[in-house]
Amino acid sequence: MRLQDKTAIITGASSGIGRAAALLFAREGARVVLGARRQALLDEVVSEIEGDGGTAVALAGDVRDEAYAAELVALAQGTFGGLDVGFNNAGTLGALGPVPAMTAQTWQEVVATNLTSAFYAAKHQIPVLQDRGAGSIIFTSTFVGHTIGLPGMGAYAASKAGLIGLAQVLAVEHGPQGIRANALLPGGTRTAMAGEDVEQLKAIEGLHALKRMAAPEEIAEAALFLASDRSSFVTGTAFLVDGGNSVSKAL
Repeated sequence: MRLQDKTAIITGASSGIGRAAALLFAREGARVVLGARRQALLDEVVSEIEGDGGTAVALAGDVRDEAYAAELVALAQGTFGGLDVGFNNAGTLGALGPVPAMTAQTWQEVVATNLTSAFYAAKHQIPVLQDRGAGSIIFTSTFVGHTIGLPGMGAYAASKAGLIGLAQVLAVEHGPQGIRANALLPGGTRTAMAGEDVEQLKAIEGLHALKRMAAPEEIAEAALFLASDRSSFVTGTAFLVDGGNSVSKAL
């Protein structure tokens, strides 16, 4: 098993990519600490993991709160004795619209959820990873704002692109301590964030060379690779898992 005896924090774990990663990491031997806003949904994921023979604990909270980042790390330490992986996956799309029409509140909420939360996570996870002498930090970024710009997504693109820069700096700062940092860039993925509008989903599918969207489980597999020792020489990357979105221009 690729994460045997490792402890991983996963945020945004109540649904979508985070939930898929929680189930996969646990099947691969990890002891998982799950974070999201909705305790009831987290409890369902914990029950599923435990029913499959895995080990999990959960704590609900808001990733925009620095104290919550510290609490997740403390839970990992107190329950499992340390930390090996931080999959900082929680994020939001926010209200869409052109920048001139965007409110400061929308901008601040999106940046706080997508980017500032990653700063909080890294700030509290890295000292514990240093105690281990190694570790992997993963941020869920996106192709939007990296290989393609999409209208109405100014705050989302800026905040997610910032994760790539943060991962690169962390990789350089903490590589000598055996800590790797990478940004995972999924393509369009069939989660609640993608919505249910059939025409919109078809348009998103058309952006990809594979002419389909990813299942959350496919993105979770990429996160597992970055979390595991199989990616032991991979750090500071913008790791595209985008179904060929970045190379496809035809709908």
